[in-house]
Amino acid sequence: MEVRKFVVADINQIVKLFYETVHSVNKKDYSQEQLEAWASMDDEELRIESWKDSLNKNITYVALINGKIVGFSDMTGDGHLDRLYVHKDFQGQGIATSLVNVLESEARRLGLNELDTEASITAKSFFEHRGYEVVQSQCVERKGIQLINYKMIKVLR
Repeated sequence: MEVRKFVVADINQIVKLFYETVHSVNKKDYSQEQLEAWASMDDEELRIESWKDSLNKNITYVALINGKIVGFSDMTGDGHLDRLYVHKDFQGQGIATSLVNVLESEARRLGLNELDTEASITAKSFFEHRGYEVVQSQCVERKGIQLINYKMIKVLR
């Protein structure tokens, strides 16, 4: 596996990976209605444009196996881990761990004392295992649909 910085040419693969991951991996914790509100195929073009800008502005890494993007993650300059997604066919292979390790190293290099994220029900145990603590459970609204997630923080040492 190779981890490298995001380039704009990655955007189409990333948006496709996001959609497929949400609709397969997260379906055990969210209803079909919630999955559609979170990741609708109708939003693909809009997501490509908006994510191209935000992923480019954020500190963003992609994981590749044999030249194929199998995961991506990004964080803001002030330590908000925004997105972390691993391809549905590559779960449990250490990809998320590798991506978060790189972001945590970047955060330390920037002198940040902590990282925060908003973890899905599905991702909560992954982050807890990595030392993130739940600050609060929250209910966010997407397209009028309620989704539960968790505000989590990790103090960097």
